[in-house]
Amino acid sequence: MKKEGGATRINLAEQAEAVQAVLHKAVQHAIWTHKRLGNPIAVWKDGRVVIIPPEEIVLSSEFPQQKE
Repeated sequence: MKKEGGATRINLAEQAEAVQAVLHKAVQHAIWTHKRLGNPIAVWKDGRVVIIPPEEIVLSSEFPQQKE
């Protein structure tokens, strides 16, 4: 971060990996929440929107299973 004229400038390019990791974790949490609550998710596949029912949602192995 750089201070310029009282404002703080943030170079997101320098923090791209950290930002991507946080966003990935947020998406994984949202998918887990949808599955847990029994809600479907919508995904883009082959140029179309596809609705995936909660029982077919596959959770990433890198996202730890949380207790309900």
